[in-house]
Amino acid sequence: MTFNPKETILPLKATISSAFTSKPRVAILREEGVNGQAEMAFAFHMAGFSAIDVHMTDIISERVSLAGFVGVAACGGFSYGDVLGAGQGWAKSVLLHPKTRTEFERFFGRPDTFALGVCNGCQFLSKLKELIPGAEMWPSFERNASEQYEARVCMVEVMDTKAPDTPPSVFLHGMDGSKLPIVTAHGEGRAHFPPGITATSSPATMYNEGLVSMRYVDNYGNATEKYPYNPNGSPQGITGVRSKDGRVLALMPHPERTILREVASYIPKGKMEEWGEVGPWGRMFRSARRWVG
Repeated sequence: MTFNPKETILPLKATISSAFTSKPRVAILREEGVNGQAEMAFAFHMAGFSAIDVHMTDIISERVSLAGFVGVAACGGFSYGDVLGAGQGWAKSVLLHPKTRTEFERFFGRPDTFALGVCNGCQFLSKLKELIPGAEMWPSFERNASEQYEARVCMVEVMDTKAPDTPPSVFLHGMDGSKLPIVTAHGEGRAHFPPGITATSSPATMYNEGLVSMRYVDNYGNATEKYPYNPNGSPQGITGVRSKDGRVLALMPHPERTILREVASYIPKGKMEEWGEVGPWGRMFRSARRWVG
């Protein structure tokens, strides 16, 4: 790792006076079939946010507005049973409701907001890329090359941009270059870039623009397409993408399922005592809290 999981990176106000002030609100977004909202809420709560459960029906019926939130986290699971394709049904509930579409478009357009999509939430955000500034080149996430659901622990490399004129990710402060294990669980996670002369993006373009935030690596730390190190066959190992301004991150693996140190598949000797209760992936959520200030 390129960082110390125990390092305090939260803003001073969050660590001293948070007991006397309101915490930034994050909408823990879910749809029918999503099941990862409790773990996602815990991860953001641990980092100093107020995690609010928001179902899509709350937004469609206008009971809840995203205007009151600094962040949105789209959770993993099996939205609409995945029978309509990866995240398709969930995305349609936004794109086909004019008021809901406007609600999300306004949220993504605000410079003081962030969004995280994990697994089903990653697929969901990829289908909304027309509403997300700087996400035009994102791939879609299609059926795994293995033609089956894959649930396993994989090694990934975290990549924070070094591209010129591209700001760092909201979520990856100090994590660039780290290689560590993470939980994966999906049947449709293969990054797909449409071929042909009309294609707007490719794996090479994404890397060159600094829009790849995470990739699968093998036991030697090299980007891989080989199964099972890469569980879905994504080209050049791509499994996490970001918007140009760094405020939106979509990834297939589940950092929120690996927050507490005890659930890690492997921890180097002596590190459990050094880290305390929270393992390395807690850094992502604390980075977001740091960014909010």
